Amino acid sequence: MRCRLCDSNRLLSVLDLGASPPSQSFLTADRLDAPEPTFPLHLRLCQSCLLLQVPALITSEDTFTEYAYFSSYSDTWVQHAKRFVDDAAGRLGLGPESFVVEVASNDGYLLQHVLAAGIPCLGIEPSVNVGAAARKRGVPTQTSFLDEEVARGVRAEMGPADLVVANNVYAHIPDLLGFTRSLRELLSDDGWLSIEVHHALNLVALGQFDTIYHEHFQYYTVLSITRALATAGLKVVDVELIPTHGGSIRAWARPQESAGAPSERVTEALRIEEQEGLHHVDGYLQLRPRAEAIRQELLRYLLDCRAVGKRVVGYGAPAKGNTLLNYCGIRSDLLEYTVDLNPYKQGMFTPGTRIPILDPIQIDKDQPEVVLALPWNLEPELVRQLAHIAEWGGELVFPLPTLHSAALPSRQQREGE
Repeated sequence: MRCRLCDSNRLLSVLDLGASPPSQSFLTADRLDAPEPTFPLHLRLCQSCLLLQVPALITSEDTFTEYAYFSSYSDTWVQHAKRFVDDAAGRLGLGPESFVVEVASNDGYLLQHVLAAGIPCLGIEPSVNVGAAARKRGVPTQTSFLDEEVARGVRAEMGPADLVVANNVYAHIPDLLGFTRSLRELLSDDGWLSIEVHHALNLVALGQFDTIYHEHFQYYTVLSITRALATAGLKVVDVELIPTHGGSIRAWARPQESAGAPSERVTEALRIEEQEGLHHVDGYLQLRPRAEAIRQELLRYLLDCRAVGKRVVGYGAPAKGNTLLNYCGIRSDLLEYTVDLNPYKQGMFTPGTRIPILDPIQIDKDQPEVVLALPWNLEPELVRQLAHIAEWGGELVFPLPTLHSAALPSRQQREGE
C-alpha cells in the first residue's frame, strides 16, 4: 500500500479493526446461510503527508451503484442542507444566472432547496436508486461517478459552475488526485468549492472509530485536505468547524488564481489541530487506546443488561453502526434487533453481525427496557423521536462520545413545545 495523496510508502498502523464486511452490504434473509466476504479494516497514517487512510479493498462501484443510504430520512440532515443553501446563496450572491453542481447529490436532499431558490443546478449521483428518488423530486440528476471525462462533459454542455458542493463524498474516493482534478474541471475560474467531511481531529481525539469503514478511503484534517486540494490548483480560503457527523470540516476552496488570502478561521483550525498533536505522527497514536476503552465499556454495559434480564434493542442501521457492532463483536444475543426508518433496510440484516432490521413501530410494540442509538451523532433528533419510551420506563442509550443515557422530556414537556 502506498499513500494515495503523495505516493509515499511510509505508512504507520494507527488502528486495526480486524476484518468486517462492507458497512452497506445488508443481508436479505435468503443470504443468511451463504458465505459473506469480509475485508481487513486497518487505518494507517502516511508519515510523509499525514493523510489517514485505509486500503482500497472495495471499489466505489461495489458500494454506490445501488445504495442503501437516503439522506432525506434524517430531518436533521435536510435542515442542515437548507441552512447551507440559504447561507451560500447569500454569501456568494447566487441567483437565476448562477449554476450549482452537487457531487454525490443523493436523493436531492440539498438541491431541492437550490431549485426552490430559483437557482439552476445539477446533481451528479452514481447510485441508480437514490438518483431516481432525486428526479422524482424534480431535481436534475445525472447518474454517473464523477471523473474528469464526466466533468468535461458537464462543463461543455452546461458551462462552468459558480458553486460545486461535495458533501461527505471526498472521503469516499480511492482515486483522490483524479477526483480532485474533476472538481476543478467543474468549477469556473472565479467559482467556489464547498466540501464537508468528517474531521479527523474528532476521530482521533474522541475515539470515533465507528466513522471508519471500507468506503471511507481517507480521513481529513484541515492540514491534509488543504494539501489534497492543492494538487489540482485549489486553495482553501475558509473553514467552518461544524457539528454534523460528530464534528466535521466545511472547507471553502477556490482556484488558486482567484483565491486570495485564507481567512483567520483557517489559521485557527490549523492551530487547534497542531495543539491536539495532529501535525505530528505521535498525535495519532492516541486513537487506539481510546477505541479499545469505548469497546470495553459498551460490552460491559450490554453484558450487565443481559445478566439482569433487560431487553436491549437498537435504533438505526447506519454504516457507522455496522463498524461499531463488528468491532465490538455484538450479536443478537446482546442486541435483539435494530430498527430503521428507511424501508429499504427493513426486513434485512446487518452485515457481519446479522442482527434483524425492523420497522420502528416494533419498539412501541415490545417496549424494551433499553434502546441503543447507533447513529449517536443525531442525538437531539433521536431524543425527540424516542422521548415517548420513557412512558414505560425505557432508557435511550448512546455509545459515543461516551456511553450515556439521554435525558428524555416528559409528555407534558413534549406537549408544551
